[in-house]
Amino acid sequence: MEITPRTTPTRRRWPIAIALLAAVASPSLLAADESVVNSVHNLSATGPGKIRALDESRVCIFCHTPHNASPQAPLWNRTNPQTHYRVYDSSTTDARIDQPGGASKMCLSCHDGSIAMGLVLSRDASDPIKLNQQFLPSGRTNLTNDLSDDHPVGFRFDRQLFNRDHQLRSPDVVSRDIKLGDRGELECIACHNPHNNEHGDFLRIPQRRGVLCNTCHRMDGWQLSSHANSPKSVPLVASNGVQLPFQSMADNACSSCHASHNAQERERLLRNPSFELCIACHDGVTARDMSGVLNSRSGHYFRRHRDVHDPAENALSMRPHVDCVDCHNPHAVADNPAGALTRVITTDPILPPAMSSMSGVTLTGSPTETATRYYEVCFRCHADNTVPITGRIIRQRDSVGNIRRQILPTAASAHPMTFAARRGAEVPSLLPAARSKSIIGCQDCHNNPDARQLGGTGPNGPHGSRFDFLLAARYETADFSVESPQTYALCYQCHDRTSILNDESFDFHNRHIVTARTPCSVCHTPHGVSGSPSQHSSLINFDISIVGGQRLFQDMGRFQGSCTLTCHGVNHVNFTYGP
Repeated sequence: MEITPRTTPTRRRWPIAIALLAAVASPSLLAADESVVNSVHNLSATGPGKIRALDESRVCIFCHTPHNASPQAPLWNRTNPQTHYRVYDSSTTDARIDQPGGASKMCLSCHDGSIAMGLVLSRDASDPIKLNQQFLPSGRTNLTNDLSDDHPVGFRFDRQLFNRDHQLRSPDVVSRDIKLGDRGELECIACHNPHNNEHGDFLRIPQRRGVLCNTCHRMDGWQLSSHANSPKSVPLVASNGVQLPFQSMADNACSSCHASHNAQERERLLRNPSFELCIACHDGVTARDMSGVLNSRSGHYFRRHRDVHDPAENALSMRPHVDCVDCHNPHAVADNPAGALTRVITTDPILPPAMSSMSGVTLTGSPTETATRYYEVCFRCHADNTVPITGRIIRQRDSVGNIRRQILPTAASAHPMTFAARRGAEVPSLLPAARSKSIIGCQDCHNNPDARQLGGTGPNGPHGSRFDFLLAARYETADFSVESPQTYALCYQCHDRTSILNDESFDFHNRHIVTARTPCSVCHTPHGVSGSPSQHSSLINFDISIVGGQRLFQDMGRFQGSCTLTCHGVNHVNFTYGP
């Protein structure tokens, strides 16, 4: 009787080994770029890399053996490390990241630098294969036991993760070239094929124009963003001295700012802290010069609170800080081909392209993941969680810098930053261009005075200004300022100076502004004011450092009112004006 042995599965491994050895013996059968023989994974004495064996001519022996192999993988010839790794962690990751799985540990048996590359199971531990370097030297390929600065492995990329993170693609549509485990496990071999270096770095998918990253990641606004389409080169200072593989930012794509391995900034795998990344390009050489306005008289001073920003922060409770990414999403930021917003715009102030896909706080005070209005981004810092502002004027009715409350529909009066703002029925001083528009935006008043939007050549937006309060034009608030077109240039962008000085809406404008040299800010607040409409119409909200006494204003009708207050040593008791 013939007995059929139950070792058939084991015997089936031989053809695999024979085919592999045949391929190695006849490299001409494979395309050069696809063959492990022509890659740095060929550690034999004839290998092309800097690390080579002294006398071992076999190529596959460093990872595979036909006999006495480890059950870890077919014909596996190495012992996996027993290291406990420090794994990637981030406030924005939705994945549960565990220790690297078996497939990753196979790679780490060389790439964590702890096990000699010549230490294989087919040889006695006392007699490893001798190489010119026994251990992987320090550098970008030696990942060490600290994987917190590397793209995470050891987690499941499944539909549950996709449902938690809207900026991931569904694993159902991810290219089959990405090799996930049977249960969606993502390990090193998901992106790397150790036998094929056709695309460089043993990648399974080309990385040019971010194809590899975008296979799994779906970043809001990326395809149309400036960064995804920029023909400019990435300076070495931005890449932390690393020579990137391609010439343009568009081709380098994600790798312009991110490093898959050994990233300097662990969270989000940035090559540099975010501010340094941005300013390295936006220095006037590669992109528009932001550095020239950052040290202005007033501005968003990024260097004061560096590296505080966290994409997962709660806008209602975060620490005061400012960073480029507080207002700009680098994955979605886009240029405005028309130059910028117009000075006074016709519709509710939507976000300019430079602020696309940003989070914010709505007019009702609720955080929103995607802001749709300019002021919603500003409300992250200038609403309920107000940041301190040096030199801020203290008002009779003060919301302590909470601009959201100042422009609510319930406000007594407000500049029309929203369609819901309460406006004066008639403002004779409005210039025709301003009169024909129904709404203004934050950037109309807070801007770089030399911005392209205003006819200059500098960057648009409230990065820095030579005027206080980040204003686009001069606006004096000191008592006894001498009136001139320049002194109140900001106001005169929308209000006719002649109308103001001719007292068309208030009988004593000229006497206050010209004769008594009282600034506009003494009586008027720039954003809005809550309270009674009869006592705070026309943005009346007194500067209490100058106006004393009862500080009572009463609106008595069209261009009529009365004041009870003390100003410049003069007591006004029911001082009435009007026709």
